[in-house]
Amino acid sequence: MKTLEINIGLNQDYRISVSEKLNDLLADFQIYYMNLRGLHWNIKGKNFFQLHTKFEELYTNSSDTVDEIAERILTLGIEPLHTFQDYLENKSIRVIKKTSSGDDAIRSILENLSELLIQERAILEFAATNNDESTSGFMSDVISEQEKLIWMLTSYLS
Repeated sequence: MKTLEINIGLNQDYRISVSEKLNDLLADFQIYYMNLRGLHWNIKGKNFFQLHTKFEELYTNSSDTVDEIAERILTLGIEPLHTFQDYLENKSIRVIKKTSSGDDAIRSILENLSELLIQERAILEFAATNNDESTSGFMSDVISEQEKLIWMLTSYLS
C-alpha cells in the first residue's frame, strides 16, 4: 500500500487502518453503483418511468459518494483502490444480476444498503475513537442519507 507522509494530526498506523476500511467501503460502493446502473438499464413494468428515474438519481448520488470516499483516502495519505479487479476482490455486497422487477430491484437495493451501513457504522466508531472528526462526520452524513433512503424504499414496498 502506497502511503504519503502527510501531517493532518493522525498517526500513520491509524491512517493506514482506516484507509483499509475505507477502501473496502469504496469497493462495495463501486459494486453498489454498478448494481444501480444495471437496475436503471434493465427495469421493466408498470413503474418503469418512476424507477428508471429514481435509479438514475441513486447511481448519480452514489458516484459522488465514491469520489468522496476516494478523496478521503487520499487525504489520509493512502492510495485508493481503482481497478474493477480490486473492487471485485474486496467487495462484500452482492452483485445484482438479471433483475428487472421493480419490487425485486428495491429489495436488492435495500440488501446492499444494509451491508453498506454495517461497514459505515464500524468506520464511524473506529474514526470517532481515534479523534478523526473528518472521517466520522463524513460517515455520519452518508449514514443519515442512507437511513432516509431505506425508509423511503421500504415505504415503496409497503
